[in-house]
Amino acid sequence: MDRLPGDGSYQEINGITYRVIFSRRKSISIIVSPGKGVTVRAPFGTGLKSLEKFVNSKTGWIRKHLDKQNSLIRINDGRKYADGGSHLFKGEEKILKILRSEKQYVRLNGRYIETGVRDTGNESLIKRVLALWYIREAHDFTSLKLNEILMRYASYSFKPTSLVIRPLKSRWGSCTSRGKITISSELIKLDPAYTDYVIIHELCHLKHHNHGKDFYRLLEELVPDYKALRKELKTHLTV
Repeated sequence: MDRLPGDGSYQEINGITYRVIFSRRKSISIIVSPGKGVTVRAPFGTGLKSLEKFVNSKTGWIRKHLDKQNSLIRINDGRKYADGGSHLFKGEEKILKILRSEKQYVRLNGRYIETGVRDTGNESLIKRVLALWYIREAHDFTSLKLNEILMRYASYSFKPTSLVIRPLKSRWGSCTSRGKITISSELIKLDPAYTDYVIIHELCHLKHHNHGKDFYRLLEELVPDYKALRKELKTHLTV
């Protein structure tokens, strides 16, 4: 008898480990996502053999996407929040230098990111202090970049209503129908060219609130090499 796997349980076939999620759906689907691996969603009551048969038929597709995920650059992966740790800032690797200080601070000093804290061995504290510093740096830098871009393309009359800078996990930026632009503070860790691209991308949404032909026509007009920048940016992940 085809036994039923438990909801949320992990199964394996042909070296592929996948998680099974049941729901009120009519067909089986597979999702390969960064950090979560392979998830198989299936209708309630689907048996193990049926799931294995489906996953087996998609083995080539799954491996292709897993290889693609493994090639992504996780900009926060394996970062050490201790003296000597390596951290990105505007596309450059910086060395974290932890100093004992009664007053918390973070400042750039050549190839170092100096961080002053009372407890130099408290990595969770150092991580919080550094995260706040990144957000402040991103806010100042992105605000400056936005003003520069608005002046550069003044003839296009871009008029965002507000700018918000905060850590985003699933995207680099967004634009609401009311003109509110949100930019990920994580961009401060990458080459400034990507910040320019994301800002311009979102500004184009002020004119075209979709990803249709008119949107891409305008984007290419402002950023002729946007396809290359977009492709490069897609290789970076914050998680």
